[in-house]
Amino acid sequence: MGKETVLEWINNNEKYFTEMAQDIWNHPQVAYEEEYASALQMKVLSDAGFFIKESIGGAETAFIAEYGSGKPVIGILGEYDALPGLSQKVSAKRDEVTQGGPGHGCGHNLLGTAGVEAVIAMKNAMEDEKLNGTIRYYGCPAEEVLSGKTFMAREGVFNDLDCALTWHPGVSNFVVNMSMQAMVSVKFHFNGITAHAAGAPHAGRSALDAVELMNVGANYMREHVLDGSRIHYVITNGGLAPNIVPDQASVWYYLRASTTAQVDQMLARVNKIADGAALMTETAVSSEVMAFAYNVLPNDTLNEIMLDNMKISGEFSFSNEEIAFAESLVETVDSSVVEMSKQQFGIPIEESLPTSMNEFKHLKGQCMGGSTDVGDVSWITPVGQIMTTCAPVGVQPHSWQATASYGSSIGFKGMHLAAKSMALSIYDLLKNDEFIRKAREEFMKETNGIKYKPGIPDDLLPPKLPSPSTFMHVYSKSNGTAVLSCAVAFLPSSTCGIWRAFWLQMRRNR
Repeated sequence: MGKETVLEWINNNEKYFTEMAQDIWNHPQVAYEEEYASALQMKVLSDAGFFIKESIGGAETAFIAEYGSGKPVIGILGEYDALPGLSQKVSAKRDEVTQGGPGHGCGHNLLGTAGVEAVIAMKNAMEDEKLNGTIRYYGCPAEEVLSGKTFMAREGVFNDLDCALTWHPGVSNFVVNMSMQAMVSVKFHFNGITAHAAGAPHAGRSALDAVELMNVGANYMREHVLDGSRIHYVITNGGLAPNIVPDQASVWYYLRASTTAQVDQMLARVNKIADGAALMTETAVSSEVMAFAYNVLPNDTLNEIMLDNMKISGEFSFSNEEIAFAESLVETVDSSVVEMSKQQFGIPIEESLPTSMNEFKHLKGQCMGGSTDVGDVSWITPVGQIMTTCAPVGVQPHSWQATASYGSSIGFKGMHLAAKSMALSIYDLLKNDEFIRKAREEFMKETNGIKYKPGIPDDLLPPKLPSPSTFMHVYSKSNGTAVLSCAVAFLPSSTCGIWRAFWLQMRRNR
């Protein structure tokens, strides 16, 4: 009984969860289209005895898996969306599986699988020791567009949590004691008047001119925002042909800052810039907020528990082959990026795959440049988070090198460490109410009376799944009725990929 039993269960079942993570890596799907991964995880968790609730917050690939009853209620946050254009083989040279296709360049094939591994391990421990409480796995889609958890939060599914735990693939083993930036994703659409660009330009009012003038204004604004703030944009529609004055044009902005209040202020100013551009060009402008992510509130109490349990889980080692592969990947990365990464984490210059467990106190209170919708959850309930070594130091997320790492044994080893740390931390939280009391006391102090309110418009809905894919239909006929065997939870794709594809299609058609 106890933690040793939890660790033993994970060690004995590593092979199956490695296959699960590999399977999801082999079938990457982008935000709100992650039907393969969500269906697979629901099947595995349902077979393990969890109650499944689907389509959370209107997102068809979002779900919750729950086991147990009563307090405390502990959540594990999982993700499984891939990134467009990052298809890559497990290779130290650029080699796409599918040209221009998606790939798991942020390691969400590992992120979600470790959560499933952790909650099933703890479900078995709860049964064996008759522990009271409720554990939930949250299948969260679309983290890469920073809105999946926001739609779920708007439905209130995190409100009764006593706390939540999560992790992310990284280049070292440490607790995430720094924040991440708040961010708004907003699109601006300009409407003008079309005309012949040479024959009657005076009759036209160019929506593209408005977009360009807006971007000029935003670029001048960069000097007058707080340090660390970020303004990114892409023109998503610039017209159809050079000899036509564009009557429609659009630009998509990300605005980031260390707090939601600062993001709100930046958005108000950018809205004025858009209005000014419309006035200058005699066009009309409208905007739509696509996502709004809160800054992350770290919770020291939960992070300390997760770090302790990461250490209890034990250091792992990498083989000579894994180290050689890591060094080959690092050679493809700009040396200044590698050096900066090693300096940031205090990693010896000769070490590519750190195995030690760290707190990195020097990072506490800093705000990382990126954003995540985990921030939304962290303003609803205390959230603890770790990172583990799943890629060599210097390899950046959202790169082909990251995709290669997260489909390799390097990534899988880091994933299992994360699963162990989360499972053992759940065990501590179920056994000791004082941990949760301290975590919530810290949470109340940090939020300082501010209540979470979703930053997205009330009428904004998640995108619907695209039309059903064409699957190979395999039928077992019984009195003319198609019968699907769901006896297998998950196996390598080579043995049950056809059955899984058929199950996905049946799920879509029901």
